[in-house]
Amino acid sequence: MLNKAIFLDRDGVINHENGYTTSLSEFKILPDVLLNLKKWQELGYLLFIISNQGGISKGLFTQQELEKMHTFFLDESKKAGVSISEIYYCMHHPQSNSGKCICRKPDSVMLEKAIARFSIDPKQSYFIGDKDTDMQAAQKAGIKGILVPINDSLNKINIH
Repeated sequence: MLNKAIFLDRDGVINHENGYTTSLSEFKILPDVLLNLKKWQELGYLLFIISNQGGISKGLFTQQELEKMHTFFLDESKKAGVSISEIYYCMHHPQSNSGKCICRKPDSVMLEKAIARFSIDPKQSYFIGDKDTDMQAAQKAGIKGILVPINDSLNKINIH
């Protein structure tokens, strides 16, 4: 039996985005995020974060600083009774020495890795994002995309 999943972009969907989030002190979880994640988890969805983090290759922050932000988010999720199955991120950026890569959204490699590793049915899954690149990645992976306004509440999303 295949699992169903909800994939979420990070910046602007999970946490407040105001340009690059470069440190833990700037990482602010948006209101009602954990409440909605808990609701969707109770409906049987596995939860994933799928995020471009090109600021690393641009030298704006380190991978260690990113890991601090993710650890904080995972700890806050756990306190709220939410289990995040995995956080996938791409640290490349086409305007840095890392150049173009196949994992960066709008490509769908991060989604495809999760689909394969966690036996996910794309037809029963959603990708919630705030950019067209999120929707393009969802479409390439065969997942329903839900475009939300940046830094908006997830309360308006109706997933059964």
